[in-house]
Amino acid sequence: MQLLTPTEEKMWEKTPFLNHITMSDQEINDKYEKGEQRILTEMNREKLPAFVDALKKPGYMDLRPFYQRRNRWDEKKQSQLIESFLINIPVPPIILYEKKYNVYEVMDGQQRITALKEFYENRLQLTGLELWTELNGRTYNQLPDNIKAGIDRRSISTIVLITESTSSPEDALFLKQLAFARINTGGVELSRQEIRNCSFYGKFNQLLIELAGNQIFADAWNIPIDDEEELQKNNLYKKMEDAELILRFFALRNTDKFSRGMEGFLDLYMMKSLSFSDQDIKFLKDIFLQTINLSHQIYGDNLFQPFDPQSDTWKDRAYKAYYDAVMVGFSRHLVDVDILLERKPRVIEKTKILFREDQSRLFTGGGKTKSDIQNRISLFDDMLSQVIAE
Repeated sequence: MQLLTPTEEKMWEKTPFLNHITMSDQEINDKYEKGEQRILTEMNREKLPAFVDALKKPGYMDLRPFYQRRNRWDEKKQSQLIESFLINIPVPPIILYEKKYNVYEVMDGQQRITALKEFYENRLQLTGLELWTELNGRTYNQLPDNIKAGIDRRSISTIVLITESTSSPEDALFLKQLAFARINTGGVELSRQEIRNCSFYGKFNQLLIELAGNQIFADAWNIPIDDEEELQKNNLYKKMEDAELILRFFALRNTDKFSRGMEGFLDLYMMKSLSFSDQDIKFLKDIFLQTINLSHQIYGDNLFQPFDPQSDTWKDRAYKAYYDAVMVGFSRHLVDVDILLERKPRVIEKTKILFREDQSRLFTGGGKTKSDIQNRISLFDDMLSQVIAE
């Protein structure tokens, strides 16, 4: 039996309006004239000291260090931004999203803002400068007066996305997500989860990041959460794919609502998650922890690693498709924990049989349609049901 939160049971009643609709040319023209699905923008320029000083106003700008990328500029990268201002190299504008009047989220430029804040607060010691090497080792207050004055005269541009004109709140959220994705195509390409992290930020998003730090989960995916230096090199962590894996579990518990392909379905679930209550969040957290603990008690070090019938051993890494089946399957049988643990050898033997019979390789990534996803989850779920019924 699938356990859903009260909100999950109701949240699929309304569907977004972004699905393709056949329209005549006149209807398309009318839609454009109404300003639908269009973003309004405002451009500003401000001297650097005034811009940094404005950041001190409570609630004015939400930087959220993990709101965008987990990669953080080092001091050399920050210092080179300051050098760019000093020698008057054009710096790309900061792009903000106005949540409400005069309250902003950073859509692009969080690293630039952080560098400016640390510079003017004397927490950045310049390093790695290429043209002004004589300034290396100095903070803002230690710079010669003329250098400080020169930097203070520079300005930073901001583009503010003021509002969206859409036919529904859901369409507005998708438009915001699209804007963020398009804005960020100029630099290092963002992963889909990094874009979701910005577009649908809320309590559920924080839960994903919290649960990605679960030791059992991290060990299964070889994410070195106890070693900060190695963690920053880990691709799953850097691209927030660890958080996306947690999201897959929650979303695929609703496979009967699956649409838009995997990426689109995860977008949809994230968007709808903004309505989750504290009670929903606690429920989901408990479900995940119970499920990952049960899965680990059954499979141990082979957690999420498919069985290879040819070599008669478990593969040496976790697979996403198999992870989906294991987590969703076990989450449907949490009331049967004692039976499953008692019959652990039988579960393992039946799991091996699943892989011996899996001619289409459903559990190792073969097949990505709604039918394929539902199939592999159902096969694993049915296997557990058979063990319980024996």
